[in-house]
Amino acid sequence: MKTTTALRFLSFTVAVMGLTAAGVPASRAQISLNINVGAPPVCPYGYYDYAPYACAPYGYYGPEWFSGGIFIGAGPWFHGPANFHGQVNNRLDPQHGYHGPMPKRGARPTAARPAGRVSNFHSNESRDGRGHAVPEQHGH
Repeated sequence: MKTTTALRFLSFTVAVMGLTAAGVPASRAQISLNINVGAPPVCPYGYYDYAPYACAPYGYYGPEWFSGGIFIGAGPWFHGPANFHGQVNNRLDPQHGYHGPMPKRGARPTAARPAGRVSNFHSNESRDGRGHAVPEQHGH
């Protein structure tokens, strides 16, 4: 008789748990991702559009990357129009084998090399400001 009572109690407990679980709506998992990249690097002639965002040397960016001598940004700090395509000289990019001098963060443009005004600028690639090469004009 004790076995019958125990089985009834167990059946009742399972039934109550099943009804309780059926009445609870399934929760949906929410994932929120917030990436804070911080302040843009302070560089005299702009910075590369890929991490670690090192300062680019004089002559890497064409004049359209500057407004009033101020770099419009690249990568996560780009502040140009959505359809922007600007010229670069990727021969001055470490990802293309450049090993020459590069300005340090916090350096200022010099009078002989003003930001946004490169004499005899020669581009060989067009970029969109977000880190992508785009097929466009060459040879400026």
